[in-house]
Amino acid sequence: MLALKGYFNGKEFIPLEKVNIKPNQKVIITILDEYISPNEKPEKPYKKYIGKLSAESFDEINEALKETEKVDLNEW
Repeated sequence: MLALKGYFNGKEFIPLEKVNIKPNQKVIITILDEYISPNEKPEKPYKKYIGKLSAESFDEINEALKETEKVDLNEW
């Protein structure tokens, strides 16, 4: 048995996480007295972790990565 979170979009139940359900597999759905916020993008909840770097930030990270490549592992 598996429990997962989701929401009803007015037509169908949408899971908020990936799940492997086979056709005709039985499910139990519990309806909560809670609602998702209208500003939330429930189909892609991971998007709140995605963004863009400024060119300056990208360059700074690249320079830091280049510095780590200079480390001599034999010094450890």
